[in-house]
Amino acid sequence: MPAERITRARRSTAFFRILLTVPGVAAVVTGADAKRHASAFLVGIRAPMEHWCLAIDRVRHVGEPVAVVLADSRYVAEDALDRIEVSYRLLPPVTSIVQALDEESEPLHPAVGSNLVNSRGFRYGDPDAAFARAARTVSVEVEYPRNSCTPMECFVVLADYDAAEDSYEVLSNFSGPFAVHPVMARALNVPGSRLRLKTPPHSGGSFGNKQAVFPYVVLMGLCARVAGRPVKWVEDRLEHLMAATSATARCMRIEAAVEPDGRVLALRMEQTEDCGAYLRAPEPASLYRNQGNLTGAYDIPNLTVTNRIVVTNKTPTGLNRGFGGGQLYYGLERLMNLVAAELGLDPLDVIRRNLVAAEAMPYSTASGGTLDSGDYRATLEQAVREGALDALKARRDALRAEGRLYGIGYAAVVEPSISNMGYITTVLTAEERRKAGPKNGAQATASVAVDPTGGVSVTVASAPQGQGHRTVLAQVVADVFGLRFEDIRVNTDLDTGKDAWSIASGNYSSRFAGAVAGAAQVAATRLRGRMAALVAGQLNCRADDVRFAGGRVYSDANLDNGLSFSRVAAAGHWAPGMLPDGQEAALRETAFWTPDPLKAPTDADHINSSACYGFIFDFCGVEIDRTTGALRIDRYVTMHDAGRLLNPLLVEGQILGGFAHAVGTALYEEYAYGEDGRFLSGTFADYLVPTACEVPLPVILHRESPSPVTPLGAKGVGEGNCMSTPVCLANAVADALSGIAVDEVPSLPITPSKLAALIHPPEPPRPASTAGSGENPPPITTPAGRGLTGEGSREVPATPEQVWAILFDPKELAALLPGCEALNLVGPNAYRAEVVVGIGPVRGRYTAEVALSDLDPPNALTLTGSGTSALGSGSGTGHLTLERTATGTRVTYRYGASVGGKVAAVGGRMLDSASRLLIGQFFEKLVARAGGAEAPAERPSLVARLLRLLGIAR
Repeated sequence: MPAERITRARRSTAFFRILLTVPGVAAVVTGADAKRHASAFLVGIRAPMEHWCLAIDRVRHVGEPVAVVLADSRYVAEDALDRIEVSYRLLPPVTSIVQALDEESEPLHPAVGSNLVNSRGFRYGDPDAAFARAARTVSVEVEYPRNSCTPMECFVVLADYDAAEDSYEVLSNFSGPFAVHPVMARALNVPGSRLRLKTPPHSGGSFGNKQAVFPYVVLMGLCARVAGRPVKWVEDRLEHLMAATSATARCMRIEAAVEPDGRVLALRMEQTEDCGAYLRAPEPASLYRNQGNLTGAYDIPNLTVTNRIVVTNKTPTGLNRGFGGGQLYYGLERLMNLVAAELGLDPLDVIRRNLVAAEAMPYSTASGGTLDSGDYRATLEQAVREGALDALKARRDALRAEGRLYGIGYAAVVEPSISNMGYITTVLTAEERRKAGPKNGAQATASVAVDPTGGVSVTVASAPQGQGHRTVLAQVVADVFGLRFEDIRVNTDLDTGKDAWSIASGNYSSRFAGAVAGAAQVAATRLRGRMAALVAGQLNCRADDVRFAGGRVYSDANLDNGLSFSRVAAAGHWAPGMLPDGQEAALRETAFWTPDPLKAPTDADHINSSACYGFIFDFCGVEIDRTTGALRIDRYVTMHDAGRLLNPLLVEGQILGGFAHAVGTALYEEYAYGEDGRFLSGTFADYLVPTACEVPLPVILHRESPSPVTPLGAKGVGEGNCMSTPVCLANAVADALSGIAVDEVPSLPITPSKLAALIHPPEPPRPASTAGSGENPPPITTPAGRGLTGEGSREVPATPEQVWAILFDPKELAALLPGCEALNLVGPNAYRAEVVVGIGPVRGRYTAEVALSDLDPPNALTLTGSGTSALGSGSGTGHLTLERTATGTRVTYRYGASVGGKVAAVGGRMLDSASRLLIGQFFEKLVARAGGAEAPAERPSLVARLLRLLGIAR
């Protein structure tokens, strides 16, 4: 629950000792243990805020862990967890950027004194002069919501503590950056050498999310220490959606100084980032990752920027595919589209006029980035030609002539890859950076070794999550040694206790093809050079003339003068005494590769925030149904210049994956929160993730401009559509809605209901209900949280007096309440009940207070109830009226209810279905108690049960 201070544990230490007597329970870990054995995490800004692996004095977001039960099985642990009760004092929640900027809002971190925790201004060029001489200005304000990529595999941590060595060993699907390793070690109060972190060779996806497992690495390490035995934690989907991580939400105001032909002279940007309850490492990186490419693919020399960071009562944010790019380009590309609209120009012409020219490459951006290579205008023209834009325009015109809503959208962006470790320090002032010491560059690590039989193995400090590490690395190294692809063995697991790695290691920032594969190529090339030097004497030639091909090593001057690769590889193993003086055995080579262009920020805050930049130009056609508001992507064309393509098939897979994620962001996925901070979309019933059925197949086009920065000329490609596609679709929607004179584009996700509200006039208010008797029944209100309402009526074969008597008999009432195990009278018409309720994947035991009021016997009454459990809280009000009929009594009901915490997170569809089911059970039992026949228990079909579980059927 948001912004809540933990005031007391009702059963405190004595209760935990009792809990430890439960068979199978090994330990209970709380914030007190964290303060005893751990420390707070480092924070990326200079502000007095603390983030611990367990809540210490406050719970600042739904899903923040308060206690951990360690048991022999998950079932025992969950049952024991239900016995823990925590008392909270509610504080006013902060659930939006607007609230966070309000000076009167409750500070999440009292020591900071404000929810605006950082603000910095930047000025590049002379924007004031540019705005003064510009023909006009155009501005736009946008909001980019939270969203997340949802890997198949959630977080997993196995941890052990060695008391004799005061060291930890952890196996986890952590993906890096390994700059977080020192953060974890510090939180565990040990030097880095005493935190041995191992990653598996495979992971069921990440998309950046697996970096956020690191607080749980620390927490499970703490649990292993307290329990004195190894521990294992496997996150479930509800936990992942509710509390793992998400992309940041951003409010952005951007203004352009423009000439009559659409040429942009300068930009003014205001960006406010919502990082959730804590600035969890590496945040606020998502706000600063694109600092060097704030002007995108455009030649805009003047720029002023204000960056603000706020905290809210939501899950902390972190790495997420696109990592800040989607937020930036949503504002920038909506602005360019609006420039065209306000000047009466073709949006494509405005893009053309502002693109960086090929002859300007490498191009220095206003904020210090270096766009390394590419011909953006030629790439755009190739996409227009090969993607058949003219035919798409003709289709739009034809469909509009039929009265249909059809639009075309564009987006042109640069895709940064191989991030500069120094960009995050731009959040500090120049003076603060000087005190902290310089931070800059990037580093990739790879080791290549040959064994006595000629086998070649490759090890890299990058955990794959589907990018094809083994395929590409085997391909790259095989090319260097002239071997078959099958001859190379690639090992992608990582052990910080014995493998080569650095704090920049990890699988993030689209760095695999450019950095990791490049480092492998560097290591293999060095090792090949050493092998050539060793064999040159035997081949009677210079080392420079030695060639590797077809599994042989030979002299370039005499193709028959050669040896098998395996024999050359074996020399260093079997005959080291025969090596020439000063020569090392050619057994293994480890390369640490760093790109030269990545420097620390200058005193003027110029920063080349990434090593290389790809270019993407997208266009699409969408149709909106005039009646339902449903949006259909008719055609989508995406053109990529990602430098040299190492494996075109894998590149296509990366583009398809990024496009699917972007479609989810644009049209489906929504992190829903109540006004009180309760999380409301914790299952795939409400957090809608597109499947293959909802994602159309885009037309993928390529142009190759090898990067001069990376060893192989490759650039990143896996994140680009997460940056370009949401705004491309939004621009298409704007074009489609222009046909009905609608100026605005709905906020993301662009759902049919939002579009329908723009297309159609407001619906008339719902007529007042005429159900039930009584002229002025008590109003039904829905408390804060996940609101549920409903009404209906049932015929009961008993007189109103008989029904009234049943409702006021404690034994009868207990039998009517679904899941009620005990009901005790605590006052006049007031009861305390023990109720067990299951909704979807969540089942919990509630202590509920039930009361009957507004009594008008035997005609009407109000039933109220509220309950709490370890899974959250619930409350509700129901008004019942009893009307005499020829066959008995018609009972009419209206109810309003609210649930919060983990139960609320299962989503509205499940809750609505469950509430109707529970109401139905109540009346079925009432009918039976009143002497009627209870409805037969008919087992629904599998399809019906699945639909009910998903909240689709009742």
